[in-house]
This record gives sequence, structure tokens and C-alpha cells, in this order.
Amino acid sequence: MNLPQQHTKLVKAEALRLGFLSCGISKAGFLEDEAPRLERWLKQNHHGQMRYMENHFDKRLNPQLLVDGAQSVISLLLNYYPEQTQIEDSYKISKYAYGQDYHSVIKEKLQQLLSFINENIGEVSGRAFVDSAPVLDKAWAAKSGLGWIGKNANLITKSVGSFYFIAELIVDLPLEYDALTTDHCGSCTACIDACPTQAIIAPYVVDGSKCISYYTIELKENIPQEAQGKMDDWIFGCDVCQDVCPWNRFAQPHREKAFEPHPDLLQMTRQDWQEITLETFQKVFQNSAVKRTKYEGLIRNIEFVK
Repeated sequence: MNLPQQHTKLVKAEALRLGFLSCGISKAGFLEDEAPRLERWLKQNHHGQMRYMENHFDKRLNPQLLVDGAQSVISLLLNYYPEQTQIEDSYKISKYAYGQDYHSVIKEKLQQLLSFINENIGEVSGRAFVDSAPVLDKAWAAKSGLGWIGKNANLITKSVGSFYFIAELIVDLPLEYDALTTDHCGSCTACIDACPTQAIIAPYVVDGSKCISYYTIELKENIPQEAQGKMDDWIFGCDVCQDVCPWNRFAQPHREKAFEPHPDLLQMTRQDWQEITLETFQKVFQNSAVKRTKYEGLIRNIEFVK
């Protein structure tokens, strides 16, 4: 076994020990296939008011501009599929926001993995990325064989579906690289047919500016009237295109304590949501990603869908 193979075995074993669902590795380099797709998506204004998507175009495509001498992109998946979901008589929030904000949970695990590499393989230069930097997470995860990009533009894995977070370590360490997997969406159009706002405008193309997640989280102005009656009771994020995906029949509940919901959350009724106070908001969502929309934003969303 050569050194890259030995090192890869160590990295993947430690990733699983830290609780990651899976780990795939790809060679760091320019994402040539993604450049025209990203440029087209931006030109068609599918990012809406997410102007940050226009920044650092080159960095999004080339990890060597983020880490000097980068040789490997280590992609990691962390399951967030909950054991229990909200009661029927409730406004809905995306399952990923049930527990603690994933950014801090995953960042800590990535730092532990980077420390492990430094201690057991040798000193490397590397950076951890969790959905908050110019990195095309899904493209790298697909390139490292962890799944394929589905018609809903999410990464999908045959054995576990798509209810997981994606994160990366970009390092200047040569490793053994994984092969691409194949697309298994076939003729299925369940996600396209079910999208409440028709945000999936073509297979594999999502107009982000029409997505319920965009309306309820990213959009700071009033939600456009054209979305009235189409929000399907979602007040923070949306899981419809994942809930209907046949591959998510294989999703298994996570075992991450930090992602357990606040005990009050799952039992909240529509009336509870409509009467939510700032104090309750701060208590229930103290460390949650829901804080991104702020109390005023959540009230706006509730008022719009009720």
C-alpha cells in the first residue's frame, strides 16, 4: 500500500469515527464543467437577491485559490434526518433546522479531522468549509463519488437519500481519489411535479429566486404576492423536493445529539406559531439555524402563509 492509500484509509476511518455518514476524496483542480453552468445560472438571475453568489467566481471553481498548493478536496456528509417530525397541525420548518445550527457542529468535527491529519500523517496546510464560503459543495461531493446531483439539484446517494449536510476539508496532501458515481434519477419527475412554487424549472435546474427556502430565509423584503397560497405551510426552508424523492425511503435517523430538536418544537401547533413571542423564539431557537431569519422574519413568514 502506497502512502496516499495509507493516508486515505486513515482519513476515512477517522471521518466515520467522528460521526460523518461518509467521506469521499477528489483531486483539487479547476471545476471546468461547472463554470458555464454557474455563469448561466447567475446571468439568468436564478440567485435572486443572493448577491454573494456573484462574488469570488474563480474561487468557487478553483480550490487552489482558497488553499495554496491544494491537492485534495475531502468531502464529508453528515446525516440530519430526524427520528420524529412536527405534528400535522403545524407550520413547517425544514428538518435541517430542528437542532443546533449545523455550521458550528460540523466546523468542530472538521477541525478535529484536520488536527488528526496533522498529528497522524504530518503537518498539512488546510481549511474547513461548511456552506459559508465560495465552495461548490455539491459539485465536489459528486466528484468524490458520494452521490449524484439530482433533478432537484440536491446531492442524492442510493443508500441514504439526501437528508445530510455537505462539508469539505481542502488540504495540500496527495490522497487516493474516488471515482464518480452514476445518475439514478431515471425518468422520475417527482420533485419537479411536487415543487409548490415550480422552482425546479427544468430537470437539474432550480430557479433559486422562486424557492420557498429563498422566500423564507434569504429574501429580506416582502414575499412576492405570486407565492400567495403556494407556500404549503412552510415558514422556514422547505423539504418538499426531498420528501417526495424515492431515494429518501432509505433515510435513517441521525445519531447526532446536537441535532435533537428542542422539546417544545415538535409539538407546536399553528396557534402556538401565530402567538410566538420573542422570548419563546429565543428559547426554542437559541442555537438553531432558524435564528438566521430573525424573529421579525419568522413573523413575516407566518403572516404570509396563514
